[in-house]
Amino acid sequence: MSIVKQVILNADEELRYPTPGELRMIRTFCKTGAERIRLAQTLEQQAQVIVDRGTRKFWQICPRTPSNSGNRRKTEAAKRDMGWYVRLISYCLLAGDDRPLREIGLVGMKELYNNVGIPLTNILQYMRCLKAEANALLDETDAAAIVPYFDEIIQELALPGSPYFMNDGVGESESVA
Repeated sequence: MSIVKQVILNADEELRYPTPGELRMIRTFCKTGAERIRLAQTLEQQAQVIVDRGTRKFWQICPRTPSNSGNRRKTEAAKRDMGWYVRLISYCLLAGDDRPLREIGLVGMKELYNNVGIPLTNILQYMRCLKAEANALLDETDAAAIVPYFDEIIQELALPGSPYFMNDGVGESESVA
């Protein structure tokens, strides 16, 4: 959801007009629109290079991994998935915040990789390699705009999942993790 939509929904829910601070946020969002679009287009144009170079760098660090097993289907699937994260970062640039990551990209990410038997440490390292390659390809200002989104993905992969709790109906909930 864009910042404009969020401001409107918040104001409407509270039966008021947007505050001066909210209007400044919208103004800033609009002023930076052309730059965010330019950077999203740059990311689109460089996505394949970022993924290819990031993949080669990842294979140097983790040579024994399914994507480097000689199985073309696994290699293509890994590159497709990493390209999806680069595209997701471009969505964040266009939205002006990390909502696309939180609402589309990070939901169930760890569970998916665990279910298909891909070690999270590999995905974490792969993402670090993509971040490094994006940093190397972009100028300092552009790189600074995308690094927080890579960092958010990396942080999500690195942190343990939330514990599951069981409530027996009496007293406090107990962790079952």
